Amino acid sequence: MNDTPKNPFEAMMAQAQEMAKALNPALESFSPKGFEALWPTMPKEVMEMMFGNAVNKDGLDAKTRLLLTLAGLTCQGAQADTAVRQTVRHALEAGARKQEIVETIGQMSVFAGIPAMTRALELAKEVMGESEEDET
Repeated sequence: MNDTPKNPFEAMMAQAQEMAKALNPALESFSPKGFEALWPTMPKEVMEMMFGNAVNKDGLDAKTRLLLTLAGLTCQGAQADTAVRQTVRHALEAGARKQEIVETIGQMSVFAGIPAMTRALELAKEVMGESEEDET
């Protein structure tokens, strides 16, 4: 089996992994998803207080703000995996239905393109799949 990188990006990633192992052997098994699990989902009431309409009674509620955030992350190309997954998780907690999340991401295909929409949907599906398992 040939472990030679196929392109410059793979070569750069392989070099970075070797450096990480040299600096701290525990980083070899580091998982961004594991780190993400350390950030708890805020309760809906806390989100309403911090991001919702607690300060501005006639303003946007937390669910709407989170759907707008998800739209923005999708428009940026859905490159921030952790941010997309956490926003979906928090949107669900704030009362967004899965259909609303899918529609929010789908609407952004017009502005961000199909690849960004597809990536955001993949990330959202990871979270929504987890929440289905939690419900059963």
